[in-house]
Amino acid sequence: MPAWVERLRPGGCAVVNEGLIYDWNSNGDQPKPERIILLDETLRDGLQSPSVRAPTIDQKLRILHLLDRIGIDTADIGLPGAGAHVVRDVERLATEILECRLKVQANCAARTLTADIQPIADIVQRTGLPIECCCFIGSSPIRRYAEDWTVDYLQRCTEDAVGFAVRQGLTVMYVTEDTTRSDPDTLRRLFSTAIRAGASRICIADTVGHATPDGARAANAVSRSVSALAPSWSDLRSASSMIVRAAGRSRSDARCRASRHCA
Repeated sequence: MPAWVERLRPGGCAVVNEGLIYDWNSNGDQPKPERIILLDETLRDGLQSPSVRAPTIDQKLRILHLLDRIGIDTADIGLPGAGAHVVRDVERLATEILECRLKVQANCAARTLTADIQPIADIVQRTGLPIECCCFIGSSPIRRYAEDWTVDYLQRCTEDAVGFAVRQGLTVMYVTEDTTRSDPDTLRRLFSTAIRAGASRICIADTVGHATPDGARAANAVSRSVSALAPSWSDLRSASSMIVRAAGRSRSDARCRASRHCA
């Protein structure tokens, strides 16, 4: 039997392959955050569902106003690196936030590529709306195996992309995809690299729905060990308390992935 094939416990429950998937769910009870911040992904990840048709800009504007009305703290308004049509819609959404004085804050997704980050900086320049750049990269052992990536490669991508975004004047949230199946040593290396390069916040992502609440809090706790080793990072903006500085002590972010059918 190949080494990567999962064994079964008595009763038929699969044992997690520890070589490819790190299981945070076995780390026990963790303290609960005092505050939850909601980050909604309807206008980006939500549109990737196979049952969703691409909404018109008018439909996107209506969704944006609804998100603001229900009190969402921040919303992903698109990935401009996907093409000119997304750039056009993101710029229109950014303008709407300014003109209507909406309270919801804006962020945009970007791969750890300068080609994805530059359009966000350009939209900020044209509209004047602060937009957080959410740079994402896969981090779990199974993803690295599938892509033939090394941790050194991920570190280089992280340092180059985050550094470039900061030099463009963007606030950066660094996102590790599949965080809840990533090992703590890799996360510490990537988080440390991102923070040194200028990231203000770090997002822990449960990409495939693997984590239990305790597992998510256990993964969150690794950031405390990172911040404890770097007291010079204490000047990070208060927003970074999501994970970097006050992880699990004051607040945590919840990413809302809401797939919607657009008529």
